Amino acid sequence: MQVKRSMFYLRTVLASLVRRRSRLLVALLSITIGATILSGLVTIFYDIPRQMGQEFRSYGANMVLLPANGSTAIDPGQLEDALGALPADDVVGAAPYRYDTVAVNDLPFILAGTDFAGARASSPFWGVTGEWPSGRNQALVGREIANTFRLEAGKSVTVSGTDSAGTPFEQPFRVAGIVQTGGQEETFVFISLDDYGTLIGGQEAFDVVDLSVTASGTGLEEMAAAIEQGAEGVSAQLVRRVTQSEDTVLSKLRSLVYLVTVVVLVLTMICVATTMMAVVAERRREIGLRKALGASNGSVVLNFLGECLGMGLLGGALGSLLGFGLAELVSLQVFNRTIDFPLAIVPLTIASSLAITTLACLLPVRNATRIDPAVVLKGE
Repeated sequence: MQVKRSMFYLRTVLASLVRRRSRLLVALLSITIGATILSGLVTIFYDIPRQMGQEFRSYGANMVLLPANGSTAIDPGQLEDALGALPADDVVGAAPYRYDTVAVNDLPFILAGTDFAGARASSPFWGVTGEWPSGRNQALVGREIANTFRLEAGKSVTVSGTDSAGTPFEQPFRVAGIVQTGGQEETFVFISLDDYGTLIGGQEAFDVVDLSVTASGTGLEEMAAAIEQGAEGVSAQLVRRVTQSEDTVLSKLRSLVYLVTVVVLVLTMICVATTMMAVVAERRREIGLRKALGASNGSVVLNFLGECLGMGLLGGALGSLLGFGLAELVSLQVFNRTIDFPLAIVPLTIASSLAITTLACLLPVRNATRIDPAVVLKGE
């Protein structure tokens, strides 16, 4: 018996939707558009931190590792412990540096030994004219030094000074490339850590390590705390000019997503409510006849809510798929990257559509229950 009632109820709801499909199609279209924008914005919102994090990594390291607790340098073991405290997938690049003062044509400059692969990954904003060093006795020369001595890629530069034992040295290097950064790096001569160890000698240890990780805000602070706990004698300092800019942009983008989502949901609710009010007005005689034949207000409410929930379910399902397409399009146009489809968006979008549709139908349904059969059937 219960099954027959359920089947009859479903047939009644479907018949009502089919008979008024032209008017209800407007409400369904509104729900679908609202669900599409909601799904697309939530997908973008979910993926914004990762996308923006990757974009901001092009502006350089967002964390610097320094010696702490009385240490004067970071040894390779400490650096390994520090990197081991972070998820490997979140580390974009780590560039250790060793510094010393040397002379280039009798003028003092800073000699920096580094891992060029790590420097290239952590500082992609470096503009290199020529190529990155790929072998021994090759150097990357800052633009100011190159301008001073009229150096260019392929020429040689002689670096002189004293090693850690006080022994003088003089070593020619082939200029692989000229680096332009707009910062103090333009006054440095960069060589590999192997060449630096050969020239300066001493125990291998790093003065500073530039670290680029895909995290922002609280997540970045938690990573810094994890490094300090996992690597004794290492202090993790955030590069504020990068992290604060990233946090500001993310905060504004999230606020924009919130605002647009609220506006779209309100407009969807108004459109659905207006359409259902018109449907109720059209069906006044039908509702009056049903109530005159013994239908209760509860059955009338269930009938209208069934229609609303049916539109909400269909509109939410369509919006989930269309919203991902919208998010994919935005991601490709803005970030030039694809995004993954978060399956949790589907039930969230459908649930939101059902909730918005139900709220929008409350006033029309209330008006339907107030219809007086005697008044309606008399034609008033």
